[in-house]
Amino acid sequence: MISAIIVAAGKGTRMGADTDKLFLEVCGRPVLAHTWQRFDQSLYIDEIVVVCRAGMETAMQELAAQFAFRKPFRCLAGGQERQDSVWNGLAAIHPAAEIAAIHDGARPCVSDALIAATIEAARRTGAAVAAQPVTDTIKESEDGKMIRGNVNRARLWAVQTPQTFRVPVIRRALAAVRERGISITDETTACEFIGQAVELVPGAEPNPK
Repeated sequence: MISAIIVAAGKGTRMGADTDKLFLEVCGRPVLAHTWQRFDQSLYIDEIVVVCRAGMETAMQELAAQFAFRKPFRCLAGGQERQDSVWNGLAAIHPAAEIAAIHDGARPCVSDALIAATIEAARRTGAAVAAQPVTDTIKESEDGKMIRGNVNRARLWAVQTPQTFRVPVIRRALAAVRERGISITDETTACEFIGQAVELVPGAEPNPK
C-alpha cells in the first residue's frame, strides 16, 4: 500500500500575512485543490493524508467534497514545524502502508510519472527525492553585499517533492532528529542523520512551488 502525505500546514509568510498561497485560485480552483487532484488521480497512490493548520480540518473536508475527490483521505492538524507535521501525517497513514510519498501542498504541477519514479526509487534505495540539477550560476557572499567567489554547480541539485520513503526508513530518520532536538527543512536531511542513502529522481516537467 502506498500513502501520500500532503503537507499543507505552513504559514506561507513569504506571500504576506493576509495571504494563504494554498487557497490562491489558479485556473478556477485553489492551488491545494490542484495538488490534491494530482494524487487523487494517480494510479500509484492508495490513500491521501492532508496535514493542515489546526482549525482548517473542516475547510479541507469541504475542499474534498467540492472537487469530488475519490480516494480515501484523512485531514489532521500539523505541528509547530514541518518535521512535526510530517510526523503527525506518518502517524495517520494506514498500518499496511509500505511507502509514503511526502509532498508540498503548494507544489501543484507534479506529474504522475514523477510520483511513480520516486516510488520505484524508494523501493530500490529506501529513500528518494524529486530534484533538478542547479543550472543558475551560484555565487558565495559572506556579508550579503559583495561576491566572495563562485560555487561549482556541477554537483549541486535543487530538491523538490515528492520525497518518498519506505515507511520504516522515514519514521526512523525523523525519530532520530526529534531525539536530538534538531530542526530540519526537508525529510532527506533526516536521512543523513541515520546514514540512509537518498536517490535523486530528475523530473522531465516543471515542478515549481
